[in-house]
Amino acid sequence: MLGRIDKKKAEIRLSDHFTGERLLRFVMPSVIMMVFTSIYGVVDGLFVSNYVGKTPFAALNLIYPLLMILGGLGFMVGTGGSAVVAMALGEGKKEKANQYFSMLIYVTIGLGLALTAVGFAGLRPVARILGASGEMLENCIVYGWIMLVFQTFFMLQNVFQSFLITAEKPKLGLAVTVAAGLTNVVLDYVFIAVFGWGLAGAALATGFSQMVGGGIPLVYFLRKNKSLLRLTKTRLDTGILVKTCANGSSELMTNISMSLVTVLYNYQLMALAGENGVAAYGVIMYMNFVFCAMFIGYAIGCAPIVSYHYGAGNRDELGNLFRKSLVIMAVTGCAMTLLGQVMAAPLTRIFVGYDRELYELTCQGMRIYALSFILSGFNIFGSSFFTALGNGGVSAAISFLRTLVFQIVSVLVLPMYLGVSGIWLSIVAAEGLALAVTACFLARNRKRYGYA
Repeated sequence: MLGRIDKKKAEIRLSDHFTGERLLRFVMPSVIMMVFTSIYGVVDGLFVSNYVGKTPFAALNLIYPLLMILGGLGFMVGTGGSAVVAMALGEGKKEKANQYFSMLIYVTIGLGLALTAVGFAGLRPVARILGASGEMLENCIVYGWIMLVFQTFFMLQNVFQSFLITAEKPKLGLAVTVAAGLTNVVLDYVFIAVFGWGLAGAALATGFSQMVGGGIPLVYFLRKNKSLLRLTKTRLDTGILVKTCANGSSELMTNISMSLVTVLYNYQLMALAGENGVAAYGVIMYMNFVFCAMFIGYAIGCAPIVSYHYGAGNRDELGNLFRKSLVIMAVTGCAMTLLGQVMAAPLTRIFVGYDRELYELTCQGMRIYALSFILSGFNIFGSSFFTALGNGGVSAAISFLRTLVFQIVSVLVLPMYLGVSGIWLSIVAAEGLALAVTACFLARNRKRYGYA
């Protein structure tokens, strides 16, 4: 009996008052979940670079932005939809919340199947536009076509990352992500190192891991469960769908912008440093994925709490969450920047230690790029915070300026004066400009939402 009482006390609900310790306990599964998601994406690059070669590694990095744009639709539905569903739960409308949730999952499945068909037809011409030719083009096609087969599961995985938190099951989300990550790591070793399937093996390993990440939650929500959400009969509600898309547009914008900017970075690097530049940027992006996953995981984990208390009209708790989040972002940002400096050389050696010139280029770029982490956490949280409040316009504006406008300007201008170093510094300049915009939006809206 005492054990059951202690377990009940340990459970954290969206409706709770959050101390710093309770907030970290609730969001930590989401942080770990995002880190694992990033790591198993990095594993592909690690195996391809060391077992398959530099050209296939560059091809993977060239086509990956396109696949992320398609998968970004899942992030849009997940983040935008979880805010809508959490607000409904906060208003006491549980049946409506489940209907909204079910509709959004079914729409995601249909959209994923449609994008697979479109992707098959358009992949080759798009790869050519991105600059691929010869062996690199064929590598892009092999990797891209296999990944498109699993597109629906990829989108579901992204959607469920948010909804498992809204359902008060962040630990299940973490368990699913760990299972998917381990699947990817093991299959990468088997398909690439043992079977010698090359880039195709990397794509298959990732695809099967996405089946785990998207399939297990789908089965869980289809069955009777003890969470706040379950898949039920529903109908298409265009109003809620439009609200979800508008509210989650910042996350979609972030994915699209980052992918487009990656194309521009690769273009500039091809001109200034050739194939080595593209490979170096790929390694730096892997570091960025893992480190920024800390911030993204916190934002995803915190968002349903913000939405719930906003829907319930608990302004004092909103202010409490806001203040604690700023402190957490500051501490984490400093730690990530310091870690980036310390880990630059050993991380670079793991990926491209076999090529001295590429190693030096990558290591230098990684140390410069790591300076951005002290700033980026505030911008990621700020955008997610407004999404959670249902203000997709402000959230999208922050994301659009941060991930597209400021980076495009920086990556076009700075290399003219600083060469390759200007490319690595572009992200630092963009995050600095975005922080000024984020601070203005937060100050301007503090009375409207009551978080200050």
